[in-house]
Amino acid sequence: MSEPSVNNPLIEVRHIHKSFKTVQAVRDVSFTISQGQFVALLGPNGAGKTTTVEMIEGIQKPDQGEIRIMGLNWKEHADRLRPLIGLSLQETRFVDKLNVVETLRLFASFYSLPASRVEEIITTVGLQEKRKAAVENLSGGQRQRLALGIALLNYPNILLLDEPTTGLDPNARREIWNILLQLKKNGRTSLILTTHYMEEAEKLCDYIIIFHNGEILKEGSRNALLDEGDGRKIVEFELEKNETAESYSALRQKFDQLAALFRVHWDRELSKGSVALTNLETELPLFLEHMKELGLTICNLSFRKKTLDDLFTELTGRHLDD
Repeated sequence: MSEPSVNNPLIEVRHIHKSFKTVQAVRDVSFTISQGQFVALLGPNGAGKTTTVEMIEGIQKPDQGEIRIMGLNWKEHADRLRPLIGLSLQETRFVDKLNVVETLRLFASFYSLPASRVEEIITTVGLQEKRKAAVENLSGGQRQRLALGIALLNYPNILLLDEPTTGLDPNARREIWNILLQLKKNGRTSLILTTHYMEEAEKLCDYIIIFHNGEILKEGSRNALLDEGDGRKIVEFELEKNETAESYSALRQKFDQLAALFRVHWDRELSKGSVALTNLETELPLFLEHMKELGLTICNLSFRKKTLDDLFTELTGRHLDD
């Protein structure tokens, strides 16, 4: 489905399927990843992102289809593939009483790495001041940086990160992003990142694969995805407070009438919304006129560029974080 930049892609995922009892988690998913490429698997919880990554990691086995990494598969070449991969799962558990240096030395010993590599990693993930701190005393962001450092210890060709910044505050999230952006500059490591944060995918990744209900909806570069289609502009609006005092069912009826004419999406409280318009000059006056006819008064109106969340909403009728 994707268009690799080289003839021999680093990772090939071919028509994979995976089910758990009655749940079909992944359905006929195919894509390729090239050396040095940073790829986001973007979608809401339950979209199939984590299951797909677990199959690439070799943790899960596809029911159907095939995955090849540098031309190798897990069934026949597991020993050769493991050293190529660094990974960080959604939740990483450490020995709480060990400090940062001790934890990194423990994992470095699995690869027979020297102490100098541990010191490099401490600097890379910015934990110099916490090197002697017990893991149990680290903040959530510091623990995630430690987990990322462990994933990078063995100079991996492929880095797999599953929701690495979920639950972190904005500052901690940006610290993780900065580490990954520095890694991106060297061009040697490929990244597969699962996330439901639109901004994270846009900030870090060259190529974005949008998942929903176990399938790929769209894929491409950010610009290609957002330039595709009819070029709609997004108009956001907020209703006067006295409008939102109406009963939910009354507002819902009015909004359903609008939805028959325009691509409108409302927040949960029905107090704010957005509408996608192709031609602002002709369509915006019509939209405002229909709002007036329905007795709905707008107190704030703003315009912005289309985002990946808007694209996801157009395709599915829901937001990424719903």
